[in-house]
Amino acid sequence: MSKQPTYTDEFKRKICELKASGRRTNDIIREYGLTKTSINTWYRRHKSSGSFKAADNMSEGEKELVKLRKENKQLRMEVDILKQAALILGRKGE
Repeated sequence: MSKQPTYTDEFKRKICELKASGRRTNDIIREYGLTKTSINTWYRRHKSSGSFKAADNMSEGEKELVKLRKENKQLRMEVDILKQAALILGRKGE
């Protein structure tokens, strides 16, 4: 599998400015070799928050969900460790 190219925020901003100025998306695709999805995602994110990072464009509910999933994963790992410790300590008591 090929790795996705990484674009700088400056480049993304330039593409958004081109789109905002009225350039057709298909013209930008041909000129820069980008995908329509990338251009539209960058434009939508830049327009809503001025940032291209997904984390900066999340709603409060989405941020809370990410936080809770991370906490859930940590707690599951801690429970697994405690279960293993209980099994080890239970064998030593025999």
